[in-house]
Amino acid sequence: MSNSPRGLVDGNKPPWRPVRWGGCFRPRRRGLIFLVAGPRFPENARVPRTIYFDYNATTPLDPAVREAMLPFLGEVWGNPSSVHHGATNARARPDDARDRAAKFLGAKPSEIIFTSGGTESNNLAVLGAARRLKPRGNHLITSAVEHHAVLHCFDCLESKEGFEVTRLAVDSDGRVSPDDLKKAIRSDTILVSVMAANNEIGTIHAVAELGSICRENGVFFHTDAVQWFGQEPFENISRFNADLVSVCAHKFHGPKGAGLLFAKSPLFPVPIFFGGGHEHERRAGTENLAGIIGMVEALEKFVNPPVFAVPDLKKLKAKLAGALLEIDGCEIVSPSESCLANTFSFVVRDADSIALLAGLDVEGVCASSGSACSAGSLEPSHVVAATGRHASANSLVRFSLGRFSSASEVDFVCGLLPDVVRRAQLG
Repeated sequence: MSNSPRGLVDGNKPPWRPVRWGGCFRPRRRGLIFLVAGPRFPENARVPRTIYFDYNATTPLDPAVREAMLPFLGEVWGNPSSVHHGATNARARPDDARDRAAKFLGAKPSEIIFTSGGTESNNLAVLGAARRLKPRGNHLITSAVEHHAVLHCFDCLESKEGFEVTRLAVDSDGRVSPDDLKKAIRSDTILVSVMAANNEIGTIHAVAELGSICRENGVFFHTDAVQWFGQEPFENISRFNADLVSVCAHKFHGPKGAGLLFAKSPLFPVPIFFGGGHEHERRAGTENLAGIIGMVEALEKFVNPPVFAVPDLKKLKAKLAGALLEIDGCEIVSPSESCLANTFSFVVRDADSIALLAGLDVEGVCASSGSACSAGSLEPSHVVAATGRHASANSLVRFSLGRFSSASEVDFVCGLLPDVVRRAQLG
């Protein structure tokens, strides 16, 4: 294969065609159905390489992690909760993994609750803690830029369970002010939830300081650290000054469908799943043993030191910034300081995310318009809107680089960006 700057076998630009989404979009109530349309490549045609700049959405499963999981997808297949000899090999494994996770995090094994991922961890933290603490008060605090797995929980508690919610505004970098938190705390405040790092634009919040403010006021603090692990330095769980911390395996080369919630003793969130006494009666459901093993393996392998190489990623991001600043109508929304090194987000005047992402996709570039959990939504980015950029909130593009991103890939993307933006602006 040649080293063509366009990443093609023969160096020629391929005919226009949909690689993943296609050229036809049919809207539905809150999302999109992507239909393949237009001409397709002949069987022997040359196709563009894939440039994956969507690591905040998910990361590829590491081969060593996969190997650690394989026994639990084969010979060790018994239900860990069964008492017969067929489950002997499986029975002790969840607690062994819990011990490993606790040792790595600097926590007690009893403080680790295995979940199905970041969404469930956030749901359990917010719903479970608020319901447990309701006898103390009914005031909750969160920020305007949280992941919907957090925001929708607060919406539910407010609309259906009688809680009062304060949603803290953010500055133009998407950052919560500690002073604003101090002013918002009341005598009946029981829970605060602010994310460690924003998944859409990369803002890093001063969660240790926010957690200290909560502790000084006797308020429980949760942080969604899903986007932190594997990207930012981590020594132990106490760095967040949090009572509840959400973790998701597939963000740092672990398996999908596996996560955990750190719940600092003696806080015992009210369960949100029912049907069994699993996870010491905190989370019903047969344990996903392969996923749990894979997550713990990835924690030990990729979190300390972080698998995302910060110095290298900062250099690549600076290249992207330099190229984007030359394009009329583009504005970088990721903060220049205190930002995830891999995350580069921007908006485009007179364009929308769908056209921009489709233009990138046909060139083989995988990017997103924010959270992968709502990327099919027709709604503007709530994060961008919260920073004051309401007019351009529907034109967000996020490049999130990772372990395998290279300078040649960044150069390729920088070269095609002007045309992609121009086509999107023309509609």
